[in-house]
Amino acid sequence: MQSPQPRVLVIDDDPSLLKIVGALLSQGAIHPVLVESAERAFEELSTQRIDAVITDLRMSGCDGMQVLARMAREWPGLPVVLLTAHGSVPLAVEAMKRGAADFVLKPFDRQALLSVVKNALARPSEKPPRPVEHPSLLGTSPQMRDLRSRIARAARGNATVLLRGETGTGKELAARMLHRESERSDKPFVRIHCAALPDTLLESELFGHEAGAFTGAVKRKPGRVELAHGGTLFLDEIGDVTPAVQVKLLHLLQEREFTRLGGVETLRADVRFVAATHRDVERMVEEGTFRADLFYRLHVVPIWCPPLRERPGDIELLSRRFAAELAEAHALPPVALSVEAVALLAAQPWPGNVRQLRNFVERLVVLSEGRDITAAEVAHELGRTGSRPPPASDGALRLDMHRRAAEREALEAALRQARGNRALAARILGISRRTLYNKLEKQGLL
Repeated sequence: MQSPQPRVLVIDDDPSLLKIVGALLSQGAIHPVLVESAERAFEELSTQRIDAVITDLRMSGCDGMQVLARMAREWPGLPVVLLTAHGSVPLAVEAMKRGAADFVLKPFDRQALLSVVKNALARPSEKPPRPVEHPSLLGTSPQMRDLRSRIARAARGNATVLLRGETGTGKELAARMLHRESERSDKPFVRIHCAALPDTLLESELFGHEAGAFTGAVKRKPGRVELAHGGTLFLDEIGDVTPAVQVKLLHLLQEREFTRLGGVETLRADVRFVAATHRDVERMVEEGTFRADLFYRLHVVPIWCPPLRERPGDIELLSRRFAAELAEAHALPPVALSVEAVALLAAQPWPGNVRQLRNFVERLVVLSEGRDITAAEVAHELGRTGSRPPPASDGALRLDMHRRAAEREALEAALRQARGNRALAARILGISRRTLYNKLEKQGLL
């Protein structure tokens, strides 16, 4: 059986250098995984097989030495090659002493870099890499078992998936799990946060641009669709894109083709589309702020990520796991949550869901004075200004819960009156059949 193609993670905040190194690795029969920050690199390391890492020594934010230090803790034995300028040679030598496989001076000779990488890949690993874990998808509740089951079933095909759910419920990790379990798992997983960019920049990031397409576009740049070729493109917060961008996304999903900004060449999009949103898109369609045809293209396989308040039994497992991981991440002694502390955590509504719980546990771990976190410490932090949701948030939460309960009751009553005929039930409720199916899916009545 043919051995799998080696996968090398390349970290550099210079997109042009990333593209050069990626092309070089591809020519050498090595699959490149390209990221522009250490944060994204650690996400890739946690979600897919990586055989070696190339990282620039000097980067904004987390630099190459910090990358090396964390990898030594969490992915021991994984070879790291550093790219460095002449002035940083002493630092690169120090990195070699701390476990780096090798370093290459910039500007580098292409064949020399390829040779160094292949030597690093051939070097036997001293320790096996840490097994992949997905904390935000942990849980023994029926809701989480159902979520993992639906992701596994959806991963078998190539249909577009729309991940629904509130902020902080783990939609991105669900998308990564779907990619990891699909036939495209050896290809790139590329994410774009649609809500974080203005229209022009979002289009450039999605489709890429040609040199001279706009002021500052001095060279051609591939977009996320191009970088995700053969893999998965994750469109995060798709509900926040403007009508102008919605038109172009519709064409992309419908025709599977696109054109770079300022270009004339039509390119094929060989990607699996996964989108996510926390918004009520059905209501947006009814209000005319979201295109119905785009929604139908996205809503082929809907998957709901449950809020934490619907699975409070999972809070103990999550909080204990977070406490252990975060103590290690901050180089602190191991800490434990008391039974009473966990009970107090489980009694909170957590409107920010798993993300909010994790951030709160991190605060407890960092501020704790001993090895055991008590209920008193939890209560103290909950009572601090800005820690507990204001009364209006609690009221809004209760109102949302009552609205959901009333909607479920209305759906069940209509189905009973229609004797299970969903077309008739939709007419009774005064909504379309598709909206009825979406609401039944959301309420778990399908």
